[in-house]
Amino acid sequence: MSIFDKLKKTAEDAVKSAADAIGNKSETFTFAALPESLAEMQALPEASLDSPFKTAALTVCALCAYAADKQIGIDMLNWLRGPEPLSTYAIQFLDDRFRDGYHVIFSYFKDAKPENDYTPSEPFTLTFYTNPYSAENKGYMKLFINSGGADNARYVVLRQRASDGKWFLNDQFLLVGIRKAKSDDPWA
Repeated sequence: MSIFDKLKKTAEDAVKSAADAIGNKSETFTFAALPESLAEMQALPEASLDSPFKTAALTVCALCAYAADKQIGIDMLNWLRGPEPLSTYAIQFLDDRFRDGYHVIFSYFKDAKPENDYTPSEPFTLTFYTNPYSAENKGYMKLFINSGGADNARYVVLRQRASDGKWFLNDQFLLVGIRKAKSDDPWA
């Protein structure tokens, strides 16, 4: 075995070990009400940010807040991002995504689907899950969530701060197109 093959095998073994450690895991979060301020978000048990799942769930909550009040949403997202606040470009991207309405972000809650105009059942329930590749990059975690308006899962990327082990939002791929809500579909 050449030195290149040995290095390649070591790297492959490390990725497989990380994937085996995380496995196919899911976590469900239930909120009696969605937070309407940063203080309300920080008072939630998930605000410990000690797992990537908690941070992912709060990301959806923050995006819901953004749909209702841009500044509150920005405050929440900046807190979830830790030492790297949203850039001007990221805020413009969010503005663009919410221009067509708020349905996309609510589509991730349990029972939200086109037929009921993406109205989630209460309490508000979110389920995130991993796959074998979720932990392939050290210090990062990719978590997936299903949308009632899409066939494929969407995901968020979380980054762990080495100094305290807390997980922060690195990027989100949640605000992409979904099927039209029944009330918005002229063919429904």
